[in-house]
Amino acid sequence: MEGEEETQRQEAIRRGVEWIEGMQSRSGGWAAFDKNNDRQYVAKLPFSDFGETLDPPSADVTAHILEMYGRLGYSASHFPVQRGYTYLRQEQETDGPWFGRWGVNYIYGTGAALPAMEAIGEDMSQPYIRSAVDWLLQHQNDDGGWGECCGSYVDDSLRGVGPSTASQTAWALLALIAAGEANSEACRLGIQYLLDIQQEDGSWDEPYFTGTGFPGYGVGRRQNGMPKPGQAGYQGLEMPAGFMINYHLYRNYWPLLALGRFARAISDSDQEELRRGTGAAFPQTASNGRA
Repeated sequence: MEGEEETQRQEAIRRGVEWIEGMQSRSGGWAAFDKNNDRQYVAKLPFSDFGETLDPPSADVTAHILEMYGRLGYSASHFPVQRGYTYLRQEQETDGPWFGRWGVNYIYGTGAALPAMEAIGEDMSQPYIRSAVDWLLQHQNDDGGWGECCGSYVDDSLRGVGPSTASQTAWALLALIAAGEANSEACRLGIQYLLDIQQEDGSWDEPYFTGTGFPGYGVGRRQNGMPKPGQAGYQGLEMPAGFMINYHLYRNYWPLLALGRFARAISDSDQEELRRGTGAAFPQTASNGRA
């Protein structure tokens, strides 16, 4: 772009960043729709027909915004980025992953967090990063993909557990690629899984719900102390304290993003080897291109 068109583009970006900074919550994180809307007493007021009146900051939304900052050239020294980084670090689970509010679940949260850290210039060899990588590797399925069921919002033993799906495999791959694992066996198996399940028309099928509406009625986050099997009030894992959504484009654009970043991360010779072995038409990439 040149001249007036580029000036308009830069002005639009500036205004967008300014708005984003105004939506940062006191915790340093960002929510999907609101700012500082995290007071649980509001959810107890009977003035809505559903009850999900809260919109607290979440790790996944915060991570996406940090990645935006990084791709626009902001570093960790930028104050809003510092605050978001601190929030995201605090939200990491003790065994490595991050909770996902808008996608199922810990695979999604982790798939957002690691690309964010890489984008803002974090040292991806740090122990907390490697802990997240190890968690993903431990939860890779035998078919090379990743999957996680909605029951993980209720039962901790189901975190990262479920049949492989296109979108969840892509999230895991985005995290691994960001952490420098593009040439690892795990990453290549995940890429091969996506290639193997791609439909003839170029799309991916996904029979499972991998999106969330509101995990945790009324509080906008994971519910603790839910009734367990055999206890009064237990509704089963198919009713995971909220409702789930099948975002139908998840199964297509996340795999495309993962495949694009993988193609940019590996060498030309490795791309050619994959083309010969799989028939995959990886895009030709410029050295300064970014997906």
